[in-house]
Amino acid sequence: MSNKNVNVDRGDLKQNLSEKFVWAIAYGSCIGWGAFILPGDWIGQSGPIAAAIGITIGALLMILIAVSYGALVERFPVSGGAFAFSFLGFGRYVSFFSSWFLTFGYICVVALNATAFSLLIKFLMPNILETGKLYTIAGWDVYITEIIIASVLLLVFMFIAIKGASVSGSLQYYFCVAMVITILLLFFGSFFGHNFALDNLQPLASKSKGWFTSIIMIVAVAPWAYVGFDNIPQTAEEFDFSPNKTFKLIVYSLLASALTYVVMLLFTGWLSTSSKSLNGNLWLTGAETQEAFGYIGLAVLAIAIMMGIFTGLNGFLMSSSRLLFSMGRSGIMPSVFSKLHKKYKTPYIAIIFLVAITLIAPWLGRTALTWIVDMSSTGVSIAYLITCLSAVKLFSYNKNSNTYGPIYKTFAILGSIVAFIFLLLLLIPGSPAALSMPSYIALGGWTILGLIFFIVRYPKLKRMNNDYLSQMILNRTDAEVEDILHEEEKK
Repeated sequence: MSNKNVNVDRGDLKQNLSEKFVWAIAYGSCIGWGAFILPGDWIGQSGPIAAAIGITIGALLMILIAVSYGALVERFPVSGGAFAFSFLGFGRYVSFFSSWFLTFGYICVVALNATAFSLLIKFLMPNILETGKLYTIAGWDVYITEIIIASVLLLVFMFIAIKGASVSGSLQYYFCVAMVITILLLFFGSFFGHNFALDNLQPLASKSKGWFTSIIMIVAVAPWAYVGFDNIPQTAEEFDFSPNKTFKLIVYSLLASALTYVVMLLFTGWLSTSSKSLNGNLWLTGAETQEAFGYIGLAVLAIAIMMGIFTGLNGFLMSSSRLLFSMGRSGIMPSVFSKLHKKYKTPYIAIIFLVAITLIAPWLGRTALTWIVDMSSTGVSIAYLITCLSAVKLFSYNKNSNTYGPIYKTFAILGSIVAFIFLLLLLIPGSPAALSMPSYIALGGWTILGLIFFIVRYPKLKRMNNDYLSQMILNRTDAEVEDILHEEEKK
């Protein structure tokens, strides 16, 4: 029996993700540690109200991009999301690179959540963690205790991910419920904090930058702040409901995420004490919560952050492993990534590989990781752009076409423009959200690594039969895909 015939078995991922689990994967992935750690930084650079407006505009722009994801999942409910859509629109070579950058974006988020956990423990129990100093990277001291905590956390979530989507999905749902309850407790409790005053929200926007720049600086972080809604399409093969509900779930997750960011910005803003200078506080939200409610408030905030970190780790490990699984299954990446666990039917090799890479992160120290955050935004924005452009190519304004969808096509064009602007904001030096020099260097390094990998795989990629690739990636034969795309020409 030839290898090709064996491989047309696409592997059977279990269909055990309900709507609430899928919503929790998206919402929990969007809201990681950043919603609780970053409000102080955002208020410092933009002012609380300008930051809240910026983050809300960001969510609305993400919804424009999400229309394309929803429309494509409805027609091709397969694992791999953006990888499958970029293959549909632009073929094997473009899909290789767009997925290469997206995988990197996801790995960065997993790594950041793991190190954020040791940062939280460091804030709560500074004396315990500051033992066993190893070295200093870019001004950040690296301790063996931090590395152990982050590594253990990654290994725990690796086992959860291998156990299967139903376990990760239900855990994700309960983590999200706990996170929402703690956020509401903090928000409503803040009205009774002794340092609560609406006057603390002054200045509403940064005086030196003015309203426009203050808002744009926060809008520019939207791809990073909301990365996670695109985890829904990654798991489409495991839905136990109709894929036409995808867009609704993405919108609900984005709106809930925007609300969470705004609530935490207001909470941090109106509890601010008159000294806006942060008083050397590494973490403004934490310091203010402690001042307003003592250690009980801090404990509630710590639970919210832990839930944010756990949902981020869980959601991104799940989606990045499905992305690698889909690429391995098609042969665009080594096929070992498509191996499913005999008992749990999860892509366990992909999960182990991803965790092995992220285990490097805690050794790099926190400063090096902030460079990687900028890069993850770039990787994700590239995938958004390619997905929207694929939808532009797929949908038609022609009434006779099988893919007639004027609304979808219009939104796909708008989404492409938005994603392109996000990329420009990150890549053009001097823009309010331009990458720092180390980020450019790291991005260059990842690109070169991708090129080397591509050159090695190129002879194999070139020989691949298009029909075989279509079946593997889109679960349709090449002829069926051609029919969908070109029916208007036959009429």
